[in-house]
Amino acid sequence: MPRPELRVRGDADVEVGVTGPGSAATAATLTATVGLAVVSWAVTVRQMDGAMDMGVATRLGSFGSFAALWVPMMAAMMLPGAAPAVLRRTHTQDGRGLAAVPLFVGSYLAVWAVVGVAVYAVYRPHGPFAAGIVVIAAGVYEFTPLKRRFRRRCREDVSSGFAYGLSCVGSCIGLMLVLTALGVMNLAWMSLMAVLVLAERLLPAKAAFEVPPALAIVGLGLLILAAPSSVPGLMPSM
Repeated sequence: MPRPELRVRGDADVEVGVTGPGSAATAATLTATVGLAVVSWAVTVRQMDGAMDMGVATRLGSFGSFAALWVPMMAAMMLPGAAPAVLRRTHTQDGRGLAAVPLFVGSYLAVWAVVGVAVYAVYRPHGPFAAGIVVIAAGVYEFTPLKRRFRRRCREDVSSGFAYGLSCVGSCIGLMLVLTALGVMNLAWMSLMAVLVLAERLLPAKAAFEVPPALAIVGLGLLILAAPSSVPGLMPSM
C-alpha cells in the first residue's frame, strides 16, 4: 500500500495525505501549534482586560508584568502564521521529525521575547505626532526591498527556529512598530496586526496583496497627524 505523501512548497501551499505516519505527524503538529496559539490568545485577552490601555500614553509598568503579557501576545499573533514552517520542520529529512518541533517553536518565540526586551527598553509614553511619524515610517518600510527580502526568507527558511524568527522579525517589524506606536496593550490593534501577519504568511508575495496594506498604514499615519481624535483608541479617554 503506497505511503501518503506530504509536499510543502511554501507557507500557503501544503498538501497532506489522509492516512499514515506523515499525516499523523502533520495532525499532531498542527494541533499542538494551533492549540498553543489559542491558549495564548485566551491568556492575552484575560491579561489585557485588566491592563491600563491609554493609547499613546500607555505605560508598560514593571518589566515582569510586561513580559508576562508580551510573551503570550507574541505566541498568539505569530504562531498561526508560523504553522506551515513548523510543518516543514516536522518533515525534514534529518530524522528528528516531531522531536524537533518543541525546540523550533521555543527558539522562534525566544526571538520574539528578545524583541520584547528591546521594546521595553526604548518605549516611552508619547503623543499623537510621534505615533503618526512612526506609523508612516512603518508603512514606508513595507515598500522596501529589505522588507520583501525578509518576507521571502520568512516563508522559506526552516533551518532553525532562531533563524526563522530573525527573518520573521525583519518581515514583521513594521507591523510591530505600528502596534507599539498606537497602543501595545490595545486588543483591537493587536488583533488587526495579527490578521495582517497571518495574511503575509499565507498569501502569495505579490503587489496586489502587499501594496494595499502598506498604503493603508501610511494613510493611517497621515490621519493620526491630521486628526488624532478620529482614530479609535489612540488618545486616552477622559
